[in-house]
Amino acid sequence: MNDTEKFDDTDFREVVTDLNGEDNNSKTDSFSENIESNTSVENNSSESEYEDICYICHRPESKAGKMIKIPNEICICADCMQKTFDSMNHSGFPLGDMNSFGTMPNISMINLSDLQNMNMIPKSQKLKKKKAKEEKKEEPVLDIKSIPAPHKIKASLDEYVVGQEHAKKIMAVAVYNHYKRVGCDNSDGVEIEKSNMLMLGPTGSGKTYMVRTLAKLLNVPLAIADATSLTEAGYIGDDIESVVSKLLAAADNDVEKAEHGIIFIDEIDKIAKKKNTNQRDVSGESVQQGMLKLLEGAEVEVPVGANSKNAMVPLATVNTKNILFICGGAFPDLEDIIKERLNKKSAMGFHADLKDKYEKEENLLHRVEVEDIRKYGMIPEFLGRLPVIFALDALTENMLVRILTEPKNAIIKQYKKLLAMDEVNLEFEEEALQSIAKKAKKKDVGARALRAIIEEFMLDIMYEIPKDDNIGMVTITKDYIERIGGPVISMRGCSVLEDKLAEA
Repeated sequence: MNDTEKFDDTDFREVVTDLNGEDNNSKTDSFSENIESNTSVENNSSESEYEDICYICHRPESKAGKMIKIPNEICICADCMQKTFDSMNHSGFPLGDMNSFGTMPNISMINLSDLQNMNMIPKSQKLKKKKAKEEKKEEPVLDIKSIPAPHKIKASLDEYVVGQEHAKKIMAVAVYNHYKRVGCDNSDGVEIEKSNMLMLGPTGSGKTYMVRTLAKLLNVPLAIADATSLTEAGYIGDDIESVVSKLLAAADNDVEKAEHGIIFIDEIDKIAKKKNTNQRDVSGESVQQGMLKLLEGAEVEVPVGANSKNAMVPLATVNTKNILFICGGAFPDLEDIIKERLNKKSAMGFHADLKDKYEKEENLLHRVEVEDIRKYGMIPEFLGRLPVIFALDALTENMLVRILTEPKNAIIKQYKKLLAMDEVNLEFEEEALQSIAKKAKKKDVGARALRAIIEEFMLDIMYEIPKDDNIGMVTITKDYIERIGGPVISMRGCSVLEDKLAEA
């Protein structure tokens, strides 16, 4: 066989015949017929929802071409099959000489029965076939009439998120424009650019919760990734492309659907440049530089069903040009950088600003500028690809009280539902809610403190109430929250008894 010649079934038949003997001619015939029959277009494969993937190079059918199927449902592309025969031909041993072939170094025939359990690729690592071009013309990617208006998106967010009016308005408009950008026609030459967002806010202010709530309300694929585990390519950790891989998984491995999705990267402040370090910054500035092409828009190869690339995982090409990126972070100590910039305006004299003028200002992040974030450790190229920068409000005591009761899945409603399963009503006095919010405010961790406080004083109630079936209602008082009294217990069919639980 020459280098330029393609393999044929006769050569392959001779090799298998010489190796297995004359008694295996029938097996060889069936094996060869199986290859011939599977190279043609089959009805089952055309109707299949997923693409075939080469067992050797792990390329999908859309890249490698039509697959050659061998027994045990193993698919091999024509390139890999040709390379296999070329390597056997270049070894210098005649294919028909059984004695010479038997002494070939590092060459052994594979027992196909051993591969029976190795060829099964999980659905999470299979790519869906792309739709035909004719279908794209008939059915648009997105129906513009079905796009929810910004006020409707914000109204849906209001049912779950308390406050943050400015932030919810910005997110609603951004998502609305993203929908229109995906569904618009660029034939007139006017191409709408995407507006990636950078969301700042103190811990516990609801950054991640807003995006998670948005994911429930929208039909667009949305993936939430964490920047803390990202490292430079070649180091232990998740590759930068793993954030796109999560979006592909959220779109059910449909590349076309994933290319119109939204990615939220949380804890983005953790990839800031490390200061005063002599070691290589593999999880800081290098990660920002690697993310530039994702934010700008480029075709990247991402692993399907895995976080990192390896030889056993198929790769898919995803264009990030139409993917909306939302980055969020708490950015601790950024307030000090803002104060330093604002205090530079102070001078000596009667009109000088006091140095402690901004010490008690809670929403100091609203005064942030690109210069402050750059000084924090974010490179200018990264910030240039996030044109929309906004901050969330710090939670006040009144907002914490509203968070306890108003949202659909408020913490108080969750505990009422738990006790309702025991046929017991749970009530909270208004003063008790104020006391909970005051304690949570002192912890300075935002809304996360509410759960910790309620878990603490509800422990004894959740333990003692199921003991007595006569209890009908429990009222949480301010004295019980402050540990100077107990809750009010009401018995079934009786007047209210001031029976108090023992303190923990």
